[in-house]
Amino acid sequence: MLLVLVLMAAIWGVGEVMKVPHRLRWGMIVMLWSAVVLLHLILPAGHSLRLSTGESAALWLMLGGAAVIVLCYRAVLGKLRDKAQAPDEEPASPKTFNQTELERYARHIVLREIGGPGQKALKQARVLVIGAGGLGSPALLYLAASGVGTIGVIDDDVVENSNLQRQVIHRDRDIGLPKVQSAMQAMQAQNPAVDVRPYQRRLTLEIAEELFSDYDLILDGTDNFETRYLANAVAAKQSKPLISGALSQWEGQISVFDPANGTPCYECIFPEAPAAGLAPSCAEAGVISPLPGVIGSMMAAEAIKVITGAGTALRGEMLIYDALYGETRKFGLGKRDDCPVCGPSES
Repeated sequence: MLLVLVLMAAIWGVGEVMKVPHRLRWGMIVMLWSAVVLLHLILPAGHSLRLSTGESAALWLMLGGAAVIVLCYRAVLGKLRDKAQAPDEEPASPKTFNQTELERYARHIVLREIGGPGQKALKQARVLVIGAGGLGSPALLYLAASGVGTIGVIDDDVVENSNLQRQVIHRDRDIGLPKVQSAMQAMQAQNPAVDVRPYQRRLTLEIAEELFSDYDLILDGTDNFETRYLANAVAAKQSKPLISGALSQWEGQISVFDPANGTPCYECIFPEAPAAGLAPSCAEAGVISPLPGVIGSMMAAEAIKVITGAGTALRGEMLIYDALYGETRKFGLGKRDDCPVCGPSES
């Protein structure tokens, strides 16, 4: 029996060193416990394996039962604690705010450009974020913090150790989890009132149109041109504004592509993807840690402006931020008459 307990402890210890998620470690321990119980049930009395693992299944069953009781007790205690700490108030409807929300969004409501109507527009808005990586991380956190009512996030990757240098929505304990699940947990922890909809898949032509139709606004935080062109084409077809960000090394860019309101689309500005090697990925070229936070936060700010009508969004303009020299540049963008996405022939 001591040998099995040592193996269980070894599984937990090695998992701790290798940063294996707790759920996976518990799963391995349960599998080992199940195998020992099964051996005791099928092997005859006096068998060497039974003798080396405690001789009787009763002790292992009692140990498993005790563990279940402890886990159930902790779960019930946690629910009671959450209930005791929860504010005693009626839940808000999609068109009203409860006291907790009024306090949470007070700094928005006092802004003349947003106010109560703007905050209500945020609560009723539905925003889809493509990518839960460097750009998506801060954008998702600030959209949730700002009270955007429904936030969709689509990404097919899992959290890796190398992501944590810049993808601030994920934590060390999330390594191995799908990014959409890790992002959802962080957003719900930040603002439980937000409806988060995770899509653990890659954006493809087969699903893009149906997915985009459920949302008012699209944020593109991807790192590949195939997805960018696809998102642009579908967003333009459905007359949905597309907020696009990109970055490399020390420099980032952001623009709002909204052909339905007379501005160019992404393909107007970038008719073709750059040749291989001319636009290396972050993994190849590197990226300074805070840069995705700067550009991703700008994307969230542009989303808030588009939803509420505050200020002037970056429609028909592109902003470039150079973190190395602390400089920003902004220039106008023009439509292309021969654009296959938003040109006259496609209207």
